[in-house]
Parts: sequence; C-alpha cells; structure tokens
Amino acid sequence: MAKVKIKFACTECGTESPKWLGKCPGCGEWNTMVEEKETVVKTAGVGLSAPMSRGTKEKPRSIIDINTGQEPRIESSIGELNRVLGGGVVPGSLILVGGDPGIGKSTLLLQASHALASAGLKVLYISGEESVRQTKLRADRLGALAESLYVLCETNMEHINEAIESVGPDFLVIDSIQTVYDPGVQSAPGSVAQVRECTAHFMRKSKIDGIATVLVGHVTKEGAIAGPRLLEHMVDCVLYFEGERHHSYRLLRAVKNRFGSTNEIGIFEMGEDGLREVANPSELFLSERPLGVSGSTVVASMEGTRPVLVELQALVAPTHFPSPRRMSTGFDHHRMALIIAVLEKRIGLFLQTQDAYLNAAGGVRLDEPAVDLAAAVALASSFKDAPTKPDDVIFGEVGLTGEVRAVSRAEQRVKEAQKLGFKRVILPEKSLKGWKPPDDIKIVGVNTVAEALRAALE
Repeated sequence: MAKVKIKFACTECGTESPKWLGKCPGCGEWNTMVEEKETVVKTAGVGLSAPMSRGTKEKPRSIIDINTGQEPRIESSIGELNRVLGGGVVPGSLILVGGDPGIGKSTLLLQASHALASAGLKVLYISGEESVRQTKLRADRLGALAESLYVLCETNMEHINEAIESVGPDFLVIDSIQTVYDPGVQSAPGSVAQVRECTAHFMRKSKIDGIATVLVGHVTKEGAIAGPRLLEHMVDCVLYFEGERHHSYRLLRAVKNRFGSTNEIGIFEMGEDGLREVANPSELFLSERPLGVSGSTVVASMEGTRPVLVELQALVAPTHFPSPRRMSTGFDHHRMALIIAVLEKRIGLFLQTQDAYLNAAGGVRLDEPAVDLAAAVALASSFKDAPTKPDDVIFGEVGLTGEVRAVSRAEQRVKEAQKLGFKRVILPEKSLKGWKPPDDIKIVGVNTVAEALRAALE
C-alpha cells in the first residue's frame, strides 16, 4: 500500500524537515520552507519513496576492459561557447546554465541552437516561459532561423517526452527547469521535489539516448542557482552567465565541467542583433582607460589559458568616520584588507584614517592572487597622488611579510602585454626562470612590494 508522507523542503537550498520551520537550518533563510507530499510504497517491509529510481541494468566490468576513446564533441560556430565547454558540446552531457534575469541566457541558447541547427543537427528548444510566437519574434531579431530548429512551449513532462520521441533531437534546451513539472509528483512546479525529479529524468534521458541537454536554472537573490547543491551535483557542467546590466558585455564562466577546465571564460558583447563574440577582451577592458591619473594600473590576469589585461582603479580619500570604509568591486574585499595591512606595516603608509575603494574596470571579476601587486600599487598611487606610467603592466602575489611571490604563466602574460603595445612589465623576480623575455619590452623583476612601488611610482 502507498502512504502519503508530508515533509517540508527549503526552496533556496533543498534542506528537508519533517515539520515546518520559520528559519531554514541549512541556509539560514526565513520563510523558505514549503510543504511537499511524498508517496511511500511499502515493499516487503521496506519503505521506498516514490517515484523510484529508474536506470539501466548493467553488469560490472573490469576497469581495464573499458574503452577510453576520446569523447566526440559537437562544435558550434560560437567559439567562446566552445572554449568554455572545453572544445564543444559532448553528446549525452547535461549542462546547467544560470544567471540573473534578463542577462541574456535565452538569447545565448537560442543563438547556440541556431548555430548547431545550421550545422545539420536536430535541435529542440522547449520554453516554459515564452510562447512559440514570442520565441519566433526573438529568433527573427537575432537572425536565428533554421529548418532543423524546432520550438515548443510546454511544461508537462509527459508531453515533453512525447515531443522528444517525435523529433529525436541531437541537442535539447529546457528553458527553464523550474517551470517543468511531473504530474506524478504531488508538488507545485519549481519546488524541490519537482526540480529533483525532472532533472533526474533529463539526466537519464541524455545518458541513454545520447542527447546533449541544456537546462536553464533560475537564480536566488544572492545570485546562486535555486537549489544549488541539488542541481549542480546532478549535471555534468555548470555555467554562469554574468555581467552588469549597464555594461554591454557578458561573461560566461564554468564553475563545474566534467569534460573540460573550470577556469575558462567566454566574453560576449550584447548588441541589437544579439550576442557577439569578443575576440580580444584586453582591448575592450582598456578602451576607456584614462592616462596620467593616480590610482590606475593595468594587471595581467589569467582566465583559464587566456591572458586578459584589465584596468584596476583605486581611490584613497580621508574619512570622516571613526572606522574607515573598505569597498571593492570585482576584487575580494578580504584580500584588499590584507593588502592594505601590508602597505601599513611593511611600507609605512598611514591608511588608518583613509577610506579605500578598489574597482576592476569593466565589471570583470578578478580572483587569482596574481592581481595583488597591481592592487597594492594602485592603492599606494592614489594615496600618494602619484600617477603610474601608462605603459606599465604589473602582476604578482603579495605575501604578509611584504614579499612578492611567483605566479604561473608569466610568459603568456608578458606576450599579451607586448601584443597590446605596453613597454614595461613589473613582475616577480622568481617568475623569470625558465623562459626568455621578448626583446622589445622591458622586464623589471621585484622581490618585495617596496621595490615594486619604487619602480612603478618613481
């Protein structure tokens, strides 16, 4: 006999509880616990939650006998998307794409669907938020019309299965997974139970039939995908489409990828005709850089295998409050506080009465430690009101004792600076081992932050 069991699940993180709680014990959010019904089937004295897990019956094999042939890739005409995915879409993979509302997720996937359909593949684009006429209007604007691109507006899982069986697509897009519901699950669309069951169904479908599937996931107010641990553990690849609304370019970043690197980013520019690839992102980030202004430096950052030059701006001004403010955009504010402490203790800059602001121009986010030295130079430049040289590029990791540590891929960073016409690079002395610098660019190796400040500001 089947017994209906009542439980409560958090809509933010998926934490389950047998009773309602005002505050979620998992993520700490208030009023996020919603009621869900779970059917329990009693079989031979054992309670099994329905719907039961379904899969293929396969015998264990020795790991030596398993064929490890290279996974075939489906390459689209969008090079930035291929880069982030690790060389193209893997058949049978399950990809999750998240991002803020209106950032361009549907635009990117519709353009990718058109690119794959133009290459001769069957593509099925299922939208649960737009009608087929709205999707056609957007496709007309983007020029994304192809005969083998099929569009459907549906949220019922049973009807979606019928459409997949009738079309037999090679590439499937579900926009979005929170709108799809399974009639066999007694919960509202978008609930944790519905999202879990529908995602598991698409995972089985993609693995058995070899259909490359892309799921669009809504995000929470903190910017994370709704039910992040629930969805991210089930899929093969997680992509975040991010950017500022008042900026025209967007960044596609992989945070999980079973078939490629998680350090790659793809850069797009939003225009009237959709998203356009940015071939040289360094020129884009430096296009509006002011010259001869204090607090402005250029840092060579690595995004995966791609070197990117970004302008780092700092503003240090006297404060009128007992506690000075420390604010950063595109840079870890904890790392910023560490660098300010090093400048105070090791260099002697009195920043305790100064507000400090740090910004990575263009809205890009810089995470690697190689940005530390450029941030220290920018803060010192603004504090002393001494402009840096416009032809300098700076990178290096800063330690707590004021030393400058070596960073990886120094040669690629220097070559990118040389390609864009910069004349001098300030970098860690220990990063000069094992490669020969180009002849037409000056290399300044430093061991401490004090040496870097003398070279950059004097």
